[in-house]
Amino acid sequence: MIYRRLRDLREDKDLTQENLAEYLQISQRTYSRYETGESSLPIEIVSKLADFYNTTIDYLVNRTNKK
Repeated sequence: MIYRRLRDLREDKDLTQENLAEYLQISQRTYSRYETGESSLPIEIVSKLADFYNTTIDYLVNRTNKK
């Protein structure tokens, strides 16, 4: 799932949810909801995360396993 992939990418870089929330200019709680699947990810956030992790949106949404 996309949510697991987001957490894995964040943890691989030794980042906290707060770090990502700051980058995305949202609250930590909002980011946490994205990562756990409680809230749907807006495409703008998915796009920013793909840029941040230097990967593709397809990778983030599990359409491919190629980063």
